[in-house]
Amino acid sequence: MRAADWWSIEVMDAEHTRTSATAWRDAHAQALVESLVTNGAASWKWFEHTWGVVLEVSFTEESAWYAWRTLPGTQAALDAVPDPVRGLLVHRGHGGASGTFVPRVPTVPPAADRAALPEPV
Repeated sequence: MRAADWWSIEVMDAEHTRTSATAWRDAHAQALVESLVTNGAASWKWFEHTWGVVLEVSFTEESAWYAWRTLPGTQAALDAVPDPVRGLLVHRGHGGASGTFVPRVPTVPPAADRAALPEPV
């Protein structure tokens, strides 16, 4: 079985109209998820960020993604994003700040006495 391809739809809040991407998600989520189920999506997840929302979608076949993407209902939802000029990104892979934030642990703890300073001349 082929591994699933992930695609992301990132919807940003519109600054000029004060319309939130969360309101867009609330209005269109049911129709989008229903069409994902009926068109063979392997998985999907919604993420909410301070700047907007991300819908990550997984299909086992790339052709199924393109078929879902061109459905009239999907197209209508994407045409209705709060900022259609600068507020919509559709791309392959995980989107936004997906994944769990894991802080980087330094190998050597920072300390002022670790490095010798050059002697003044």
